[in-house]
Amino acid sequence: MNTTKINVIFHSIHGHIYKLALAEAEGAKSVEGVEVKIYRVPETLSREILEKMKAVESVESFSYLPVADLKTLSEADGLIFGTPTRFGMMTSQMRNYLDSTGSLWSKAILVGKPATVFTSTSTQHGGQEAAILSFHTTLLHHGMILLGLPYVHSEMFEVEKVSGGGPYGASTLTGSDGRRQPSEAELKLAFEQGKYLATIASRLKNK
Repeated sequence: MNTTKINVIFHSIHGHIYKLALAEAEGAKSVEGVEVKIYRVPETLSREILEKMKAVESVESFSYLPVADLKTLSEADGLIFGTPTRFGMMTSQMRNYLDSTGSLWSKAILVGKPATVFTSTSTQHGGQEAAILSFHTTLLHHGMILLGLPYVHSEMFEVEKVSGGGPYGASTLTGSDGRRQPSEAELKLAFEQGKYLATIASRLKNK
């Protein structure tokens, strides 16, 4: 069996997406023959703005991770993207990164690669589904194979507690002040999403 390379690419400010990214990576690693790497997209906000957002400490906590470039996309057999939601769409930082991929598009480098997306919002109805679906548009233009999160996990049927996660992908709610952290159920769904993506990517690589 050939090694299947999965790259997790995320943007995070207050650390919620970072935590989900770690869970996604663990899920992918649980699949035999899979190698996983985690990357962050370049942060475009100045330190001054991050200080006003009280986000310097959280951003520095994952600054040890390498910054994603075009090779991060081209070398992978499968891709997992994570972004907070901004008005029902991805963040400008993630958009800026994807907008730099024209050279890959012109050569059809990403055609046929499986990909999946996870997200976060501050409120329960803050556009989680919209953000993931709008993200899909870019991936479709690249000819990628879109994967979500199948309705086979009990955590997806949770109605007694506030919880993210649905057929489009894993997600979490942060609260308006950002203090709510990903729950055990949300992290479990992120794990399962990473595992699912890696499983399909491995099957495609070794067919």
